[in-house]
Amino acid sequence: MIETDFIHQLKAQNRASYSKLLEDFQHKVYGTCLSFVPNREDAEDIAQEVFVEVFNSIDKFKQESKLSTWIYRITTNKCLEFIRKKNAKKRFAFLQSLSGNDYNLDKASYFTEINHPGLVLEQKETSEVLFLAINKLPETQRIVFTLNKIDDKSYKEISEITNRSIGSIESLLFRAKKNLQKTLENFYKNQE
Repeated sequence: MIETDFIHQLKAQNRASYSKLLEDFQHKVYGTCLSFVPNREDAEDIAQEVFVEVFNSIDKFKQESKLSTWIYRITTNKCLEFIRKKNAKKRFAFLQSLSGNDYNLDKASYFTEINHPGLVLEQKETSEVLFLAINKLPETQRIVFTLNKIDDKSYKEISEITNRSIGSIESLLFRAKKNLQKTLENFYKNQE
């Protein structure tokens, strides 16, 4: 089926087209969510939100990019929205702990899904360290690194998803690698 016909059917709220959309994209969207948020339940919730957003916003899709690019853009934005909310809650918990209400700030138990298909590491602890290091990257670097290294997206695909030039993508990826190298080097020095 030609993509324009498929999009037209989605806009017409054709049930079969919605089913096909879910069939074609649910695993990809979930995988991307898992790349940003390595917790199975949260990744599933975010993936659900993505499809609700896609269904509710399909009329606004202008077809200036491929449907898959638009869906990945929504997925990335939903993941970042979740991370921002989570970080705000962590700051609140930290402030609460200063006032005497001691909350457990250890996030190691948060990582329920480390066996992401795009990230095969031998030990769960190493995976947790890597995800924590990735999450410390500035947002733009984290997005580019995650999409390229974990979700295996090309520079061109990342450029379309993020609306950035390929040169900008290369630069952000380079800086992300340098920052990760420094963060992980410091982590392992402290472990000795």
